[in-house]
Amino acid sequence: MSLIEVLIGLVIMAILMAIGLPNMAIWLNNSQIRTAGETMLAGLTLARVEAVRRNQIVRFQLVSDLTAGCVIAQAGTSWVVSIDDPTGACDQAPSDAAAPRIIQARSGAEGTTRAVVAAATAGTVHFNGLGRVTSPGGALNMTQLAISNPKGGTCEHVDGGDMRCLRINIGIGGEARMCDPAVADATDPRKCP
Repeated sequence: MSLIEVLIGLVIMAILMAIGLPNMAIWLNNSQIRTAGETMLAGLTLARVEAVRRNQIVRFQLVSDLTAGCVIAQAGTSWVVSIDDPTGACDQAPSDAAAPRIIQARSGAEGTTRAVVAAATAGTVHFNGLGRVTSPGGALNMTQLAISNPKGGTCEHVDGGDMRCLRINIGIGGEARMCDPAVADATDPRKCP
């Protein structure tokens, strides 16, 4: 191989990289949104299953972080599934004996650092022993989670941006379903209600 052949090969590689990098960035941003959505859906499903298994109220809540200073938050990607309110005790190890009786916790820093989750109505949802959403003491429950990535751009369904933002709807029966607000076809199962 001559030096000219090597240089031509490098130029072709540079052109291919320049064409592919923007699409790669969009794909990475969208995959973080999807990962955050699937993680939230898994946490909601775990809380509902544990409520049925234990035949008692189990809560899923978004929290500011997993430290001793945590608070319930309507925005963020960290969450805790517990029997009691975990405020100020999110750093506790899972335990059935000691309050807040945490079942599982997940930090938002695990794989979804750029994704943002915003809950509608409240930062907590309570499931009863039948797996339905309940309001102990008149507490508000979250009804929807919107997942986006503002650092990566804007959502397709808002202003034609590049991001495939997602939404999780939580029904009164306890079912949680992830959907895509950009889908308009009524026959597509990804369409949001």
